[in-house]
Amino acid sequence: MMTGEHPLNRIDAIATRAVDASFKVHKHLGPGLLESAYEACLAHELNKRGYRVERQKAQPVVFDGLELKVGYRFDLLVEDSIIIELKAVEQPALIHQAQLLTYLKLSNKQLGFLINFNVPLIKDGIRRIANHFPTP
Repeated sequence: MMTGEHPLNRIDAIATRAVDASFKVHKHLGPGLLESAYEACLAHELNKRGYRVERQKAQPVVFDGLELKVGYRFDLLVEDSIIIELKAVEQPALIHQAQLLTYLKLSNKQLGFLINFNVPLIKDGIRRIANHFPTP
């Protein structure tokens, strides 16, 4: 991060490049593959662009001072800032949005994307979801 750069500007810049990378992956692969294929390709594309990407990042639930591993996993975590949940379904359900919002809250991240690659036009498969209640 550049000196004096506002954290939200940094997150917006990463978000813009992540969306651009998803356009590139979709343009090359199209719809119809498994979610895991899109995950690997998008992680690779973001790495090529200089971003640190963690795949299948575990997120514990903290309760009563204990970290409980209950099976939550982000598809992609970019620069420890943005969670990307990938789908390859006919139509994402509301539960998919709720899943991403839960991940944002548990990890105290501000921004995530739900990206469904099983669409003719990727712009129709991208949903930006913000956590308006991060803990201080």
